[in-house]
Amino acid sequence: MNAGYLLNGLEKDVKTLLEELKDLRNATEARTWLLQPSPEKWSPAQVIEHLNSYNRYYIPQIQLAILRARQKTVVGSSEFTPGWLGAYFTRVMKPTAQGTVAHKMQAPKDHRPIADLNLQKVLEEFERQENLLVDLLNESASINIGDVRVPISISKFIKLKLGDTFNFLIAHQRRHFIQLRRTLDSVHTASGINLKQAVG
Repeated sequence: MNAGYLLNGLEKDVKTLLEELKDLRNATEARTWLLQPSPEKWSPAQVIEHLNSYNRYYIPQIQLAILRARQKTVVGSSEFTPGWLGAYFTRVMKPTAQGTVAHKMQAPKDHRPIADLNLQKVLEEFERQENLLVDLLNESASINIGDVRVPISISKFIKLKLGDTFNFLIAHQRRHFIQLRRTLDSVHTASGINLKQAVG
């Protein structure tokens, strides 16, 4: 696939998520973000905090990978071929064309959010990290995203190509935004408010 096309598409995905988050915040009372639909399900704030936990790991790792690539003068390439493992991770995370989640899975212990959260800090961190992610996607246009490797969060002995890391990370975010919207719908339905009408 074309590397520039991939990076541009992923940047568009991140900006779309930021716009959706803005719309959801404008249409939703702050207190509802801390409500759990049921004891075993995450609140909307916990969904975002789960994504924050991945950004806390992957963004510094991506920054380091880009820095090392520049030090080694790893020049950009117009083509990117996904690795088999990276392609698999992305495939199981990525929502279907119908906007559904095909593969259910349990979050690793290190990425399970607590219930007692500061909503403002959670949302501000996500927005800040996503804007940084956009910057990193732009920076990566000047290096070979197929030659640079990033260790995954569950095992630093396993490394993905930088292009696969971006693809997996953002597919994971898109996956959980489906959960976020459904969770907000559940909370609002319980309180007699139709969120879909509120945000169009």
